[in-house]
Formats: sequence, structure tokens, C-alpha cells
Amino acid sequence: MVSITEAKSIIQRIVQNIPPSLFGPDKVNYLLDTADKVASDDKILLRELFNDFLTSMIEREASDIELGGHGNGGYIWMRVHGKKERIKDFPQLSEDESAVLIINLLNQNQRKYLAVTRNLDFSYSFLYKRRRTNVRFRADAYFELDTLALNMRAISAAIRPIDTLEFHPTALKSMSHNYIKFGLSLITGITGSGKSTTLDALIDHHNKFDPAHIVIIASPIEYVHSSNACIIKHREVGRDVLSFKDGVIQSLRQDPDIIVIGEMRDPDTILAALEVTDTGHKVFSTMHTSSAVESLDRIIAEVHPNEQERVRNRLADVLISVVSQKLVPSLDGKRTLAKEVLIVNPNVKAAIKNNNTSEVYMMINQGAQQGMITMEQDLKRLYLQKKISLENAIAYSNNKTRIQQILSAV
Repeated sequence: MVSITEAKSIIQRIVQNIPPSLFGPDKVNYLLDTADKVASDDKILLRELFNDFLTSMIEREASDIELGGHGNGGYIWMRVHGKKERIKDFPQLSEDESAVLIINLLNQNQRKYLAVTRNLDFSYSFLYKRRRTNVRFRADAYFELDTLALNMRAISAAIRPIDTLEFHPTALKSMSHNYIKFGLSLITGITGSGKSTTLDALIDHHNKFDPAHIVIIASPIEYVHSSNACIIKHREVGRDVLSFKDGVIQSLRQDPDIIVIGEMRDPDTILAALEVTDTGHKVFSTMHTSSAVESLDRIIAEVHPNEQERVRNRLADVLISVVSQKLVPSLDGKRTLAKEVLIVNPNVKAAIKNNNTSEVYMMINQGAQQGMITMEQDLKRLYLQKKISLENAIAYSNNKTRIQQILSAV
């Protein structure tokens, strides 16, 4: 363990050098500009202190750590089994002191980017000594009320086997490159719903038996896969490629079979994803939507009204499946996966083309034999298996009326 007293002394010495005439973001910019002047030994010690925080995070089984910013109130916070909490046995840090620790994690290019854009997604890794293994994190540095803040999320060192996600065999087959060589499969959900875990499980599933080329474009790259049956290339946005759109377009010249797009977050990326899928590639991507129907509507609404009819038809032609998922608090104090699965059959395809996406929910509801399931049906399954409470089954449903109807019959 690093001496907290010694580390705090270094941090306070750096903060005391901030000119008293500077306020708000100017103080952060000063720290960004002068970070190279910090002595190498001091940088190492501050990095080791931060790694001690991450070690504690791992041992508390926390998924996220929050540092800096006005909202933290001087505390370091963690999300432990889904619940945010102050870590009161950690040292309290002022906003300026937290900024010093955060900036110390960044290289020169990252500091320049953060100063201009006010936000930086990056990956971070350190040697977890107790297990003698490198642990990776996904990080986001950002400004909050003119102060610098950081969220860092642990990336699992192990991939969940695909069979533990309990997909219907037909649903899994539809997402398999061996069965369908082209088409778009979406994994959707709010932040922290396990989308990346499911996506990595699907990549690993292919990597065990499919002699294909997978190109992963993500911001940032989280889990790094080793090529097995597949050759797998990783391209991090901001480091290896300028944007998701550029990565998708460039991938066409890299002989891919499967293209993984970390997130379809803007119209350019959506249109590029539909285009490369239309050229005969298998594409996996994620969206921040909580249901299959919402995902369809979001894709169409993201593009200009003049483009919507064309996008609607193209989406209907290339979409294969949508998995919308949530992590629900379980009775054992942890969290369990609930999911909605849409498999695009001729009826769904027609509903998308005819702008009747409101009909799709009932198609999922009646599509069990084809591997489909609504969120409400899956929450009912988890409740009957005594994995979740009745209250959480209702709270995490998308359709409150429907969940109460199907649970009243239990």
C-alpha cells in the first residue's frame, strides 16, 4: 500500500502552486498544462495511490468508481452490486486534489484532447498484484460545474460463456455468422445493463469455432480478445481511428466477415452500419434503448426526415435481431440479466417497412417458438424461479400494465 500521507503531501504541493488569480476551469487548464512538470517519482507514487483505490474496488466487487467533481462532495464513490455509496475509509479529496489525480492518469495527447473537448473516453489498466494479472477499466473524464470528474468501470477479466446468458437456441442461431452470413444484430440497454458483456460473449462464441475475421471498433476498447479460430482486430476510437463512422467505412478495406461497432450513437454511424450490413457483412452493435420497439423507432428518428423512408426500408431488410437487456437486483444481493429478444421474421419486416412498429411488441409476445421473449415475460420467468422479487419484476418492466396482467395469473 502507498503511504496516503506522502501522496496527499505531493498532491497538496501541486495544488498550492496554482496561481490564486485562477478560478474554475482555468485552474483545471493550469493543471493540464503543467502536468509534465511534476517529478517522475511523484507521478509514479500518485499512480500507485490510484491503483490502490482500484484494488479496493475489485475486492469490494464494485463495478464503478467516481472521483472528483462538485457532486462527489470530497468523497470517492463506488457502485457496489448496483448501489452507489461513499467510501468513507478512503481519504477525502478537494476538487483540485481530485483533478491532480485524474490528470496524472493521462498522456500528453489525452490532456490536450480533454482541454479542448471537455470530455475524454479512455482505457486504463494496472497490475493487480494479488492475482498477478493486468486488470482493464473503461474511463470517462469530464467537467462538472467547471471541475474535473472521472468515472471508471471495471472490465471483467473473464468472458461469460454464451450459454449462461440463456438465449433460446433459435435466437442464438440467428446471431451466428455460421448460420446467417450477413445482417445487423443489436444489443441494447441503458448504461450499466451489461451490453458489453453480452457483446464480448458473442465474439468469444464465434472465436471458438468460426474461421472469420472480426473487426471491433469501440470507444474505448474494453476486453481485448486473443485470436483463436477467428482473427480479431481492435480499433479504439480516438487512438486508432478518428470516429466510429471512419472505422466502419475503413473496415470494408480490411477484409472483415464480422464488424462490431461499439455504439450506434449518431446518424452518420447508423447510416454507415446499415450500409456495410447491406454489402453482405455480419454486424453487431449497441444502442442506449430499453426495448426492441424503442430501438427500431430510435434508429429511424435519428436520421433526417427526408432519409427516414429509405432508412426504414433498409433497416427492415438488414435487421436480424434485437436483444434489449437490464440488470435486475436479485434476491441474493447481486444482479441478474433480464432480456427482451426480437427475431426479425416476415411479419416484423413488414411492420417496420409499413411504419407500424407499435405492432412489433405483440409479435414478440407471440413468438416464443422462434426464440422471442418480451421483457415482461422474462421478468415473470425470473420471478417464478425465485431469482428476483415481485417489486423488482414490476419496477424493471417496460410495460407496467402488461407485467401486472401476466403476474396476476400466477
